[in-house]
Amino acid sequence: MAIKRFIAPLILMALFLISTTMVFSADVQIIAYYFHGNTRCPTCHKMEQYTKQAIEENFKDELASGLLVVKTVNVEEKGSEHFAKDYQLYTKSLIISRVENGKEIQYKNLTKIWEYVVDKKKFFNYVTTEINDYLKE
Repeated sequence: MAIKRFIAPLILMALFLISTTMVFSADVQIIAYYFHGNTRCPTCHKMEQYTKQAIEENFKDELASGLLVVKTVNVEEKGSEHFAKDYQLYTKSLIISRVENGKEIQYKNLTKIWEYVVDKKKFFNYVTTEINDYLKE
């Protein structure tokens, strides 16, 4: 009986280490980009705040491990202008990007943030659901 108590935790630890190694061996990262320009209104600031808050509250482990990263980018700053063209941005936007082995393989513009910014709960649910979809792939 004492042997079972000792071996079971060891097996669980080994399975955890194997699964963690498998996740990171593929070098996968999900990046949540909030894009803005030099001119920012209260709604734009609120979208950035809600984005960060939704992610920080719902993805603590993924943030801590580096699997999920949040970046705020001013597309009008030198060196960042290419994002507007890369993602066909015409306004403030939240892009979820999946990167594998250093190469972006897919992205999605979460256009409904403009619709949901008036309802914090809907905004949080929308962002959380979309990021979860990317994490599952």
